[in-house]
Amino acid sequence: MNASMLAKLSRLEERLEEVSALLSSENAARDLAGLRKLNREHAELAEVVEHFVAWKRARADRDAAESLRDDPEMREFAAEEIAAADVRLAEESATLERLLLPRDPDDARDVILEIRAGTGGDESALFAGDLLRMYLRYAERRRWQAEVMSESASDLGGYKEVIVRIAGDGVYERLKFESGGHRVQRVPETEAQGRIHTSACTVAVMPEADEVGEVAIPADEIRIDVFRASGAGGQHVNKTESAVRITHLPTGLVAECQDDRSQHRNKDRAMKVLATRLRDLRTREAQATEAATRKSLVGSGDRSERIRTYNFPQGRVTDHRINLTLYKLQAVMDGDLDDLIGPLVAEHQAEKLAQMAEQA
Repeated sequence: MNASMLAKLSRLEERLEEVSALLSSENAARDLAGLRKLNREHAELAEVVEHFVAWKRARADRDAAESLRDDPEMREFAAEEIAAADVRLAEESATLERLLLPRDPDDARDVILEIRAGTGGDESALFAGDLLRMYLRYAERRRWQAEVMSESASDLGGYKEVIVRIAGDGVYERLKFESGGHRVQRVPETEAQGRIHTSACTVAVMPEADEVGEVAIPADEIRIDVFRASGAGGQHVNKTESAVRITHLPTGLVAECQDDRSQHRNKDRAMKVLATRLRDLRTREAQATEAATRKSLVGSGDRSERIRTYNFPQGRVTDHRINLTLYKLQAVMDGDLDDLIGPLVAEHQAEKLAQMAEQA
């Protein structure tokens, strides 16, 4: 580990102490937005410092063992201790190198996840329901909180569109590579002749705006319509104008929510979705001008791109970006996504390391 990296790690260790002190101060609780930012920074710093402390411990153990090499009776023991310390030093150095890569500032954010049925009619809508269940199960495994914010059900029990808010530790960091086209190949229940059909859904994963005010939306740029909710929900929902649709006039973006009895809560939810979509739109427009983002294998988030195929007859799932095929489809559909997401995160980190090496 070179001197500049050691100096940087020492500064991060000092910063962690500063952030810890700020979080324990009386003023921290008064500024909720600042408190969220401090908590995110603390979580990021704590992981780095934990491995830096482990690296320093391994180096101290190696130095202690090195001092015993001149003692004939301890020479063999010292050699074993030095070898073990060298392994730990190499492991911790590699981990620290990865952790010190430039971070996506959105990685610690919660997300708004949208699933839309595409080609395939009713079968596509049923697959949208399967994807929703998959992500909800994954959130449960990760101990994240998930809340369905808006849904448009299909006749056979699936979804034409469903919007979910997922909150927790590192949600966007894990889910950001899920944006894109998801294709399913299977025999629909309504298929009498047993033929395999192909249908598709689009998934969009957007880092949530901390507050609606984070994204400036002038009042004269939006139109708010209220109407009676449709579908399930009881007489109260269907007889009052509790549903809210907000249209952003300059972009044409529309956010709609009708799942709550309260018009006020539906409006708040719709504004949250609209702010997140606007933030996402502006971010993607900025990224489109960066050649490195366009060349990225897994980080483009292009939603028109087919990223994954779920083949039920063969029990396999294939991620086309990294040519990864797993024969554990049922486990994946039950929310066991780490064997898919882990390699995507690793590939993205490898790309970053390669780019840094080219620039060095």
